[in-house]
Amino acid sequence: MTENKNILEMKDIVKTFPGVKALKGVDLNIGYGEIHAVMGENGAGKSTLMKCLIGIHPQTSGQIYFEGKLIENYNTAEALKIGISMIHQELNPVEFRSIAENIWLGREPKTKLGLVDHKKMYEMTKEVLKKIDLNEDPKKLMVDLTVAKMQMIEIAKAISYNAKLIIMDEPTSALTNKEIKQLFSIMRKLKEEGKSIIYISHKLDEIFEISDKVSVYRDGKYIGTEDTDKMDTAKLIKMMVGRDIDEMFPKVECPIGDIKLEVSKLSDRSHFKNVSFNVRKGEILGVAGLVGAGRTEVIETLFGLRTRMSGQVKIDGKEVMINSPQDAKVNKIALLTEDRRLNGIFPMLTVFQNAFMANIDKYVKKSKLFDHKKATEDVNKFVDIIKIKTPNIYQKIENLSGGNQQKVLVARWLMTEPEILILDEPTRGIDVGAKAEIHRLISTLAGQGKSIIMISSELPEIMGMSDRIMVMHEGKVTGIIDNHKDLTQEELMLYATGQATSLPNN
Repeated sequence: MTENKNILEMKDIVKTFPGVKALKGVDLNIGYGEIHAVMGENGAGKSTLMKCLIGIHPQTSGQIYFEGKLIENYNTAEALKIGISMIHQELNPVEFRSIAENIWLGREPKTKLGLVDHKKMYEMTKEVLKKIDLNEDPKKLMVDLTVAKMQMIEIAKAISYNAKLIIMDEPTSALTNKEIKQLFSIMRKLKEEGKSIIYISHKLDEIFEISDKVSVYRDGKYIGTEDTDKMDTAKLIKMMVGRDIDEMFPKVECPIGDIKLEVSKLSDRSHFKNVSFNVRKGEILGVAGLVGAGRTEVIETLFGLRTRMSGQVKIDGKEVMINSPQDAKVNKIALLTEDRRLNGIFPMLTVFQNAFMANIDKYVKKSKLFDHKKATEDVNKFVDIIKIKTPNIYQKIENLSGGNQQKVLVARWLMTEPEILILDEPTRGIDVGAKAEIHRLISTLAGQGKSIIMISSELPEIMGMSDRIMVMHEGKVTGIIDNHKDLTQEELMLYATGQATSLPNN
């Protein structure tokens, strides 16, 4: 190579797994000091391409040039040595170790005696945290941090390698608006220092705000690269999905029935107090609020994952005691959890096993034998309904894209035939095409008379899909809004920040 204007050039990359051609001869060129967005639907090949770059999966064919030099037959440790680091979408911290130990894991500073120099590691950690404006004690355990803070530590770790190219895979999925602005400020500083960043996100507004260029992939193929300032939302979506998406929020108006679920003055030990609301048959109740508002804690208590200290729960007008997820299932309640990696999927099991496990009792006959035929029929049916992209239902779920993993979890709970469906961040980390499909499915389920509680940090999603909106701030309900068609995102944020309140209008 004679020219060296790009820090990275990936040429004609092919990656084949058993039965699947994940990448079909794709390219990616990254300039020096450039923030380059990599876009595509789940299953487009983005993650596979990044794993080839970082040395997790060697490409089947094709060439990778870094700073003008061909690099081949390398692993992740060697990638770090030459200056390529990655912030992964799924966090895997060593929870009962300190921030400092997590950042310098495997490369701890040593004393002359060969022991870990904790004092030096502490000071080094303070310096790295200072670069991202994070005021945390380096000795604090990771388990005591919020998911958002863990994400910021991962960013600090990537910076600590002094990498020349940083891959950021959905880095803002658990961050507040304030933390996102902080991240973007850090990214701009890194750009000024000549660092290059590959930025993967499904949030289109972020792409237009922070990136210089966009490369798009679809079904394992390279579609094209454009300067971001020459793109618009419609063009980007069409490149990603191969079609126009007219309705991102296909909310179908359907009859709202009687009250199905009624919650009165629900409280736990420390996260929320006196939370009251109801949900009707055929209704989608959106739950909005900032990180730490107590939204997830409320629904986990409702589902029996947390201890209820006080309050009353009624279903169809009758009080019920839900002290465990099993109690919730008996009462026809299903919960799609916020973090699919931590408490959702079983990565080493198949799509088939992940899908039926919440409903396993249905497939065990009186003879105690498992009805494999019926379970297979049901799983295949939901794979078709929800459009899960998988070679077959016996593929390990860890080999699926994040969005398709999420769809399997939706299928898992729909197979229990719930009447009350709780969805905690149902489209987090899902591409625009899959989002529209999930939104359409949610609307269809409401049309079938199911009662749906949907937590989302994306205000357009909350406003576009909800019949009513409940807003929380610091463990309290600040408003339940019926007529929100003319409500602006700015007005909704006033409730989320505690600057506006209204009496619950149930």
